[in-house]
Amino acid sequence: MEPRLTDSGDPEVFGAIQRIVKAVQDGGVDPLLLDLVHLRASQINGCSPCVYGGIQSAKRRGETDERLHSVVAWRETPFFTEPERAALALTEAATRIQDGEPGVTDEVWAAAAKHFDEKQLGAITLNIALTNFFNRINRTTKQQAGKAW
Repeated sequence: MEPRLTDSGDPEVFGAIQRIVKAVQDGGVDPLLLDLVHLRASQINGCSPCVYGGIQSAKRRGETDERLHSVVAWRETPFFTEPERAALALTEAATRIQDGEPGVTDEVWAAAAKHFDEKQLGAITLNIALTNFFNRINRTTKQQAGKAW
């Protein structure tokens, strides 16, 4: 598979994206949890570069192979905390809207709100949206896992 685009794009757009990433990072959420959220959304969307990048980032933060291999089946494993489960459920609900799913229900939001304050929920939500944004760009332009963007 050959990428359709090799240029990273307009520097002004890239700068705006960097500011969004910084807002997510400044949201008070454990960066490892943000990596898991990124990984799960990317798995759902079949974005190989983001799955690869999410795993690499989480490993640099000390995540175990056991948990990384289990993100795809997080409901059926004992490896995730209640806050992580709430964030992963929020991720799935916000990402699967194209599948005809109901999106983020009040129950899903309330479960997340039990573990995260408004600033953190904003950061998690923005991280989910940004991941879906990157997933769609990568899928559209046929980016490959393991390649530099």
